[in-house]
Amino acid sequence: MLEATVNRLLEELPDDAVVLDIGAWGCPFRRADWVLDHMPYETRGLYGFDGPEPERFDATRWIQRDICDHEPLPFADDEIDFVICSHTLEDVRDPIWVCQEIARIGKAGYIEVPSRVEEQTYGIQGDWVGWGHHHWLVDIADNNIDFFFKHHILNGKPAARFPAGWMEGRAPEERVQQLWWSGGFTAREVTFANYEDTDAYLESFVQEEMARRGVPTAVEPERRGLLRSALRAKAKPR
Repeated sequence: MLEATVNRLLEELPDDAVVLDIGAWGCPFRRADWVLDHMPYETRGLYGFDGPEPERFDATRWIQRDICDHEPLPFADDEIDFVICSHTLEDVRDPIWVCQEIARIGKAGYIEVPSRVEEQTYGIQGDWVGWGHHHWLVDIADNNIDFFFKHHILNGKPAARFPAGWMEGRAPEERVQQLWWSGGFTAREVTFANYEDTDAYLESFVQEEMARRGVPTAVEPERRGLLRSALRAKAKPR
């Protein structure tokens, strides 16, 4: 999680609030009362830990399971005061299900995912676009999360990606998207019926972001308008 988010949670969460951290194996939030992840407790913390010691959870409150198995998470409706899910939804095969379960069991929570800009930038991790193990491009707006399958065509279409080095010098906040929610939120998968609209979805985002930063683009304004129109007309929530 962002350092600012960790600090805010430590300051604002009441001591008696029950906190669940989903997908926390790599960097658990020590303030969490429960952790749910498919990896074992004994191997936690590959990338460090969030928050000061000691941990409030222990091995008995570390639930090891597949969060996409379509079995309800082992908590009642609104049982958890605050649910954290940071840098997990973009990795899993059914983030819609996970979001539905988060909203069911939690009263409020925080979600953090990579920004579209980072996920569509060449060379972030290697000689490809974005992070190689991520399955989804994610958009967060208006208390809703859109998931779009991360097509491999990103690697073959320069117009659908940002050039290498695009993220250099960017603040951590520009590399992620955040959702602070209370009382529930929605999630959907966005799909298109034909490849032209998939191209429009990918390319229009790049062109508009580059134009916003004053970088000349190869796509004329009229073409960008057509791309936006196609996106509005063809997006299909599930």
